[in-house]
Amino acid sequence: MQIRFQNSPAETKQMTTEQLRENFLVQNLVQDDTVQLVYSHYDRVIIGGVKPVNKTIALPNHPELKADYFLQRRELGIINVGGAGTVVADGKEYAINKMDCVYLGKETREVKFKSRHKKDPAVLYLLSAPAHHKYPNKLMTKEKASPVNLGDASTSNKRTIYKYIHLDGIKSCQLVMGLTVLENGSVWNSVPPHTHTRRMEVYFYFDVPAEHRVFHFMGQPQETRHLVMANHEAAISAPWSMHFGCGTSSYGFIWGMAGENQVFTDMDPAPVADLK
Repeated sequence: MQIRFQNSPAETKQMTTEQLRENFLVQNLVQDDTVQLVYSHYDRVIIGGVKPVNKTIALPNHPELKADYFLQRRELGIINVGGAGTVVADGKEYAINKMDCVYLGKETREVKFKSRHKKDPAVLYLLSAPAHHKYPNKLMTKEKASPVNLGDASTSNKRTIYKYIHLDGIKSCQLVMGLTVLENGSVWNSVPPHTHTRRMEVYFYFDVPAEHRVFHFMGQPQETRHLVMANHEAAISAPWSMHFGCGTSSYGFIWGMAGENQVFTDMDPAPVADLK
């Protein structure tokens, strides 16, 4: 498990392209038959990916957690962006298709992942946060995620938002999690740009064609920076940083948050015309 420490706005604005990528870009999350994890000290979230192809993969514990098992003091959100899969939690199986979500609460001891078809394996994105209360494990399909249509083709941001783990959805201690899919011809996400200093966020991009990229904008509104990102890569967004992007084709992305509150609309807008 890789460890990432926090960076302030003052030091971040001095970073080179490579330093920005080393600190805020998470690559190689999706690898066959392994669990890849990154521990971020922003709200102590753990970002992960697992692609079970040839075998069932167990969620490992790590000595850095000082826990008897991974979810002893944590909760976990799982969203599938690949083929049909199964999450097994303490012996109970949850069938998880593309864009479905499984929430696993504190004190879930044993977690395993498997694909239903080797030739079309599941690609499971993981986001975990510390938890102080035990909420029940739950599956939510994309059809039940209250999809909301936003944006307009004239501004290249026509998109559908699916909300899974939030105040009016799956209950959690502090995780908020969902995804957004842009329609063909739309490339801008999370408009208007914003910050929310009460919680951090992670963006995980999927369905980005191999020959295309997403330009993920970050930094303070008057000192913007960016990361050029490929498919199945994640961006760690500090509480003081904006987080929005534009791709060279349409795509999807999973957004996940942790911090002081779970109010989805809690944000401080940064109007496009004021950005620098």
